[in-house]
Amino acid sequence: MTRRPSLVLGLAFAATAALALSGCAGDTGSGSGSGDATAGDDYGLVEAGTLTVCSEVPYPPFEMEGGDNGSGYTGFDIDLTAAIADKLGLKLAVQDVSFDGLQSGTTLIAGTCDMGASAMTITEERKANIDFSDPYYDSLQSLLTSVDSGIKGIGDLAGKNVGVQQGTTGESYATENAKGATLVQYPGDAELWPALQAGQIVAILQDQPVNVEHEKADSNYKIVEEYNTDEQYGFAFAKGEKDALREAVNKALEELRDSGDYQKIYDTYFSAK
Repeated sequence: MTRRPSLVLGLAFAATAALALSGCAGDTGSGSGSGDATAGDDYGLVEAGTLTVCSEVPYPPFEMEGGDNGSGYTGFDIDLTAAIADKLGLKLAVQDVSFDGLQSGTTLIAGTCDMGASAMTITEERKANIDFSDPYYDSLQSLLTSVDSGIKGIGDLAGKNVGVQQGTTGESYATENAKGATLVQYPGDAELWPALQAGQIVAILQDQPVNVEHEKADSNYKIVEEYNTDEQYGFAFAKGEKDALREAVNKALEELRDSGDYQKIYDTYFSAK
């Protein structure tokens, strides 16, 4: 996002905060990987033998419920992290958390998870609080509206309610470019999409792949403009705390690209429109 947009430090605080956050973060599941109890000892994992990933669900096609990896979730981000976990000899567990807490770094610093995988754009602002992996996905922003709205582009939004996800690069782009529009913030796509269908907003400005999913699902809606914002997604880590894990994830990501497995996962979710 550009859902999305990225994460920072603590120990005594982390133990207490992790208990509080885990109670509201959603279900945790374990999946792919050997899950050897001694695996990943050098990574300072939340749970031995398990790569615990925080993500905001749903955000199709990046994060969705379902799948067969044992975590209870699927999507491009989840399947890619499952493959990374397998490379590291770990099981995968997924925590459903708010994107805002994730991109600000507070969720990671609290020790809720080992890394964030939530279609998060790498930005200089986020780097102040989060360490990022190498980029793993290039994204655009886009404008989704109903076919009969009369809206042809961002210049037609003045005086209209436009939905954005709070804390995302989509919101930043709309703030800078949707002149005269009233931006209505929502926690995530799970609230944005129903709001558009209910007529509470006239358009959604967010990551292009997510809007493509809505366009596919309902022919009454279409993308009228795409915006090349030169965004790249990265996996997020608590600032200064997970260097060994981040380096291992980068190495696994490189190996998945070299083997062609990354491309297979990519093609599953990003075939031609």
